[in-house]
Amino acid sequence: MPWLWNLVDIMNSLLFNIRYGKPLLTITNTITKIYEKKSGLKIVPMRDVPAEKISSFFIAQPENSYDFFKPHGFDVKSIKRLQRLNSFLGYVFFEGEEVVAYCFIRAFFHGKGFRGRMVGVNHRGYGLGTLMNRMMNDVGFGIGLRLYETVSRRNVASYRSATSASNVKVLKEMDNDDLYLEILKD
Repeated sequence: MPWLWNLVDIMNSLLFNIRYGKPLLTITNTITKIYEKKSGLKIVPMRDVPAEKISSFFIAQPENSYDFFKPHGFDVKSIKRLQRLNSFLGYVFFEGEEVVAYCFIRAFFHGKGFRGRMVGVNHRGYGLGTLMNRMMNDVGFGIGLRLYETVSRRNVASYRSATSASNVKVLKEMDNDDLYLEILKD
């Protein structure tokens, strides 16, 4: 019943905006400027980027990029749907006109958020994933969210990025070497 999940997303988005809307605007502007300076990249909220450009970024990634990363659909329609949700805090990193990375917090009005990220194939290995994790921590904790993430021990780069950027607590060891992590505030 996809219509039910869509209704839940819409209600969550409305309630999230009531609770976190104003602080989020202030924090997002401040934090993106700080991380633009640190990274040398332009950081744009996902809702301000054409969905086609974001979808093209995902299409350009190698197939094995999706072995561990399946948080949502990557087609234009799915991205446009996420862009309309106030509770989906997505950020796109640009080098010139090229999308090089993407991160998000899927947030809930009751104060929890789940973070995720993807670094483009040509920009991996330079610490960008760790930087994005720190940025998401600053955004999430800055508005009062508790943050969580699932990561596979087999996805070495993502696992290292998660643990390098954050103090974490393993809440549950799941199948296939997946870990359910709580991201702890420093």
